[in-house]
Amino acid sequence: MSRMDVHGTVADGFEQVREAYAAVVAEQDGRAGSQLAVYAHGRRVVDLWAGDEVSCDTLTGVYSSTKGAATLVAALLVQEGVLDLDEPVARHWPEFAAAGKERITLRDVLTHRSGVIGVDGGLPAADLADDAVIARRLAGQRPYWRPGSAYGYGGFVAFAMVNEVIRRVTGQSLQQVYDERIRTPYGLDLYLGLPAAEEERFRPIQWWTATPEQEAAFWSNLPGLHSILGIGYGLNSTPPLDQAAFANTPAVRANGQASAGGVGSARGLAGLYAAAVWGVDGRPPLLNPDTVGEFSMLHSTGADLVRGEQGNYAVGFQAKGLRYAFLSANAFGHDGSAGSEAFADPRTGIAFGYTRRRFGFGWSYPEHDRLAAAVHSAVTAS
Repeated sequence: MSRMDVHGTVADGFEQVREAYAAVVAEQDGRAGSQLAVYAHGRRVVDLWAGDEVSCDTLTGVYSSTKGAATLVAALLVQEGVLDLDEPVARHWPEFAAAGKERITLRDVLTHRSGVIGVDGGLPAADLADDAVIARRLAGQRPYWRPGSAYGYGGFVAFAMVNEVIRRVTGQSLQQVYDERIRTPYGLDLYLGLPAAEEERFRPIQWWTATPEQEAAFWSNLPGLHSILGIGYGLNSTPPLDQAAFANTPAVRANGQASAGGVGSARGLAGLYAAAVWGVDGRPPLLNPDTVGEFSMLHSTGADLVRGEQGNYAVGFQAKGLRYAFLSANAFGHDGSAGSEAFADPRTGIAFGYTRRRFGFGWSYPEHDRLAAAVHSAVTAS
């Protein structure tokens, strides 16, 4: 088949989404491959894929889109009264109180207001594969700003803290709760811990393509490795973290590191958000409206100390109503640095999932806007 072919189906009224996706694939030359899936009020209406070695069943690293699944675990446990967002983390994890962190709450961590975004000297790649190892390193770390005074994204470590709290309270890891309570019963093709039997479906992430001159110009304009941005993205280790290699490391995907180690498909990402708000295949929604309201409420807005104007957060989730102005105010989800995107819009009924296997140059993904707009137009017109 041609690399340019688009495969899959769309429901009546969603033909414009297929056209928008085909245009994106043509511009990208289709080589890296991508997938797009959409649910409308719990019914799958878009299921498309294209590119070399990509099918509807292909799995790849979704990086920080993992945080959406991890947050859903936390939301479910808060809904059941097992976790309290406003309890200090150290109440359940006493070691975390060191170095001025005794008042940091789970809400602070989930809204990126804790100031704990990495460790002095960095975390080597092997440590970043394991949430328990990350948590031990973070326990003694002093925050990089006064907790609660500002917010900044801890891309590779934030959910190791959430995981440790869940482990201390329930006796299970975040990954175990996710698999037992969410992934398995809802049949989601999104893993926080990829079983060996599913390895044959995994396709590695590829780095972006650029000329040496483009590469040199890009990296010369970035903040230093030991800046707030460098720490937030794990670049302050020796050597700096290779982000493409991260998701392609067997230990990362086997452990399902809760900040960025998830593996899945577009179907899995869209299905996660559909299951959260509307339910799928006759199963009820995971979250009740009050919990959706709490976790989709804006908490951290304005300039992110790590991401700048790109950051805006609800509780655990990114605030997608600020990212895409055509969505409702409480739309929520999470993207990933290799180009995955996923979100729910409770008002319009959209659950959106997108994956791609090649980083965009400079972490730029303009197709997200085009695809999300086409989906929104089709859903609101139907």
